[in-house]
Amino acid sequence: MSAIMNGHTAIVRPSTFGALAFGALLAVYFGALTLVSGWTFTVNQFSEFWYYIVPLALGFGIQIALFVRLRQVVSLAKESGAVVAASGTTSTLAMISCCAHYLTNVAPVLGATGLVAFAAQFQVEFFWVGLLFNAAGIAYVGHKLFRASREHARCVA
Repeated sequence: MSAIMNGHTAIVRPSTFGALAFGALLAVYFGALTLVSGWTFTVNQFSEFWYYIVPLALGFGIQIALFVRLRQVVSLAKESGAVVAASGTTSTLAMISCCAHYLTNVAPVLGATGLVAFAAQFQVEFFWVGLLFNAAGIAYVGHKLFRASREHARCVA
């Protein structure tokens, strides 16, 4: 029986990759913020913005799980891969923007004070944009998976 037809593989593999993506995005967030501002500040920021950060990471994990399942159903899904990559990048940037304004200590050396101030001023808006990209990515890849699964069911019936 092929991996596509195996119910265990159809759920476990995408779920595993989705959970890993969720954890990886949180690790990037915690790692970047800890490097910039220290662990105590990171925990405080997470406490303040967890209701943005967790859904962003969860949405990215869901997209990865859907994409892995889509890849199981269809051998090539290049178009969907681009959406997952773009949405994941947006989610990561939205979470990191939460701490970017604390780079002002080193920004003059880097010549990026204006960019850091911009990121700090629109921090919540970046979170919302990330959440919108997540929702769009989930809808897009989910739709592709639905269509591919329906087509596959017709072929094997």
